[in-house]
Amino acid sequence: MFRNALRLAVAATALTTAAYAAELTVGSANMPDTLDPGRDHSNVGSQFYYNSFDTLVEKDHTISEAKFLPGLALSWTLVEPTTMEFKLREGVTFQNGEAMTADDVVFSLNRMFQATFPPYQVRAKDRLNNFESAEKVDDFTVRVHAKRPEPLWETLMNMQQVMIIPEDYTKGLSGDPKVAEDTDYEAFALAPIGTGPYKTAEFIPSERLVWERYDGFWGDAAPFEKVTVRAIPEMATRITALKNGEVDIITNLPPDQLSLIEADSTLKVEGMVTPLFHILIFNTLNEKMADPKFRRALSLAVDRETLNQALWLGKAVVPSSHTFPQFGALYMPELKTFEYDLDEAKKLLVESGYKGEEIRLDTFSVYYTNGLLAMQAIQEMWAAIGVKTVLNVEDKWTGGDPNMNVRNWSNPMYFPDPFGSFGVMWAPGGPSEGEGRFKTDAEYAEIWERFRFSEKVEDRKAAYAELMERIKMDPPMLPLYQPYEAWAMRKDVNWKPLPGHIPYVLDFRAGSITMEN
Repeated sequence: MFRNALRLAVAATALTTAAYAAELTVGSANMPDTLDPGRDHSNVGSQFYYNSFDTLVEKDHTISEAKFLPGLALSWTLVEPTTMEFKLREGVTFQNGEAMTADDVVFSLNRMFQATFPPYQVRAKDRLNNFESAEKVDDFTVRVHAKRPEPLWETLMNMQQVMIIPEDYTKGLSGDPKVAEDTDYEAFALAPIGTGPYKTAEFIPSERLVWERYDGFWGDAAPFEKVTVRAIPEMATRITALKNGEVDIITNLPPDQLSLIEADSTLKVEGMVTPLFHILIFNTLNEKMADPKFRRALSLAVDRETLNQALWLGKAVVPSSHTFPQFGALYMPELKTFEYDLDEAKKLLVESGYKGEEIRLDTFSVYYTNGLLAMQAIQEMWAAIGVKTVLNVEDKWTGGDPNMNVRNWSNPMYFPDPFGSFGVMWAPGGPSEGEGRFKTDAEYAEIWERFRFSEKVEDRKAAYAELMERIKMDPPMLPLYQPYEAWAMRKDVNWKPLPGHIPYVLDFRAGSITMEN
């Protein structure tokens, strides 16, 4: 009997070892050139942080509603109206073996709250500017101080930008090992270390990322021994790589290719309407784009439902305002901020005094699924009302170029609140104003303050409606649609995007993916 039990135990161990020895390969449309969660807010970079890093506050990613859970902090308590105390999880180590303590948490948070590194300063302004400092109480207790009462404590402490990194390792990457220097942060972005279940074993910017299981992870062990992500920008090449068995999953599959995958009995598709808008941004400070009537004319002339049907087979969602169902009580589909009205567009175009100047439309070639096709279609729609355009296709960001007139961009829902989507991009001092294509005034700032910090939901809703009216009459952007994004994979891969993540996250943690034998 003892021998039988022993044989069963050995067999179970062998099966477990085999299950956890599997490798996964992903063909991604894009790959970032850095891997620092604090500096990044791109759709491309956001795919890759969750496997390697943790936040103090975790959340249930299987649901779109905000249900917060213990992360690197086991508990948190508001000890004063502007101070939250976090009790840290003991026994956590970074992927280089260093123990995580309050010193690392304070360092990680203050590098953002009191940013001196320029990329961090941008992120600090657009979403963390209400936080003053983090302080150590003891080795496993940290207090975070806000400038004024914060209605979104857990939400903001769950963001990618406040993932925890090791202090000593980071400071030791260059220069003085006791001082955090810009060169340390630049080096960290190429050789990142976190507390997550996978450590970065290889990173070739814009080309390849290799994760290996970190056996010292504090939570459930990663299901794969190794995960390789390859950049494969061309859609046809990604599909071919999947069909040939070179990769197990591919990203950014447009709807017109779904039938090709579904016809293959060895493959399958997982997709979702993504909590993100593909948008047009207008450079309101450029001379050609300065007149609000001209920008309103351009906005009203875009038939977004036709774009949905032509590019997304009707699977995308065309919004009436800058709002998502995930906003809960602040979801406001009754607002009619963005509409299609060709007659009004022609009328406003005449009133704007447009004299036939050529408008430059900027776009990436492959960054956004269907992005180039959408810009070509919009070019034709504007030609129909008499607006001359030239399409500028290049694989670099031109949002801060003063000569840019219009370009496509995306506006994700970083967290389920209007501040987490519209606000991150269009708040006073946010990226749009910082890059010099949008300018707020005192009235806008006053409305924003009421929206951001009012305690009552009704007051926040009223203020947000005022902001949307401002956007309607003086538009700096036009949300086109929430795209339907799809991932194709081998039939034996059980994975799908989870609704509680920010868009595009490749979550390969335990419980999020399995592979059938």
